Amino acid sequence: MNAIQLFQHGGPEQLVWRNVPTGEPRAGEVLVRTTAVGVNFMDIGVRNGQLWRDQPLPLIPGVEGVGEVIALGEGVQSLTMGERVAWVYAQASYAEHVIVPADSLVSVPASIPDDTAAGLMMQGVTAHHFATRFYAVKPGDVALVHAAAGGVGLLLTQMIKLRGGRVIARVSSADKEAIARAAGADDVIVSSDGRFVDEVMRLTANEGVNVVYDGSGAATFQDSMGSLRHHGVLAYYGPVLGSPPSINIAALPRSIMIGFPKFSDHIATRDTLLTCVNELFEWVGSERLKVTIGQRYPLREAARAHIDLQSRRSTGKLLLIP
Repeated sequence: MNAIQLFQHGGPEQLVWRNVPTGEPRAGEVLVRTTAVGVNFMDIGVRNGQLWRDQPLPLIPGVEGVGEVIALGEGVQSLTMGERVAWVYAQASYAEHVIVPADSLVSVPASIPDDTAAGLMMQGVTAHHFATRFYAVKPGDVALVHAAAGGVGLLLTQMIKLRGGRVIARVSSADKEAIARAAGADDVIVSSDGRFVDEVMRLTANEGVNVVYDGSGAATFQDSMGSLRHHGVLAYYGPVLGSPPSINIAALPRSIMIGFPKFSDHIATRDTLLTCVNELFEWVGSERLKVTIGQRYPLREAARAHIDLQSRRSTGKLLLIP
């Protein structure tokens, strides 16, 4: 099979298109022919050496996708040959075939296209965690969503609106404003320098927001804290883009709370994975949630997808198509 391999950490040029052995599924595993593979910021962290430092090189990046079951390992009875499945965290997904533990796979409803399902997995589960559990949005809550025209931001905006919240979206350029508004954002702030707190306070009559979802890195951290009202919550999830500055916890203003929502905590068991993903599929099937695919690239052009994602030029979900 063909796959993208990483032989040394570094820039996008280190992503190499190679022919590699396909492999056979072991007990409890499934071999899947991929039809759509998701691109995520964590893949950039793997490529540049911030993540998976314990993994020997060469390795195949990627953790999510959609495909068709073509071989079953011993003991797998929950899936059938030819079934369409999706996964949210299986290493080596940048490939024409991937071996995935059966318990990590979910069946894709016939009404959900492959690219939509791929766009829902990592970023959909992440947004679901943010809006339903880490800070469970209530009717009337006001949320500040960073990178609101990106894959997570667009899904998160819609979920906040589904739960009765108000969204103040921040985007990095004026051309992204319409995209954020189309997802349901009530107000949009265009800011690329990390300064936006004055506009947030103007839009909230100096009260601030209940929650900030900040995946934009260290540059936005101070104004994100400053945008919170009393007992507000800052969900920080952008370590690949830079760690926040050191904090004197005793100096935090207005009794605010800061946390790091860890992806795996939301789907710690197969039951919680199925509950989350089935709700996402139901929202899409009922047209209450729309997945925006920003760009599709041939799998061999993974480097170009990384360049576009890292430059912040892209909107929506980026996919690799084998």
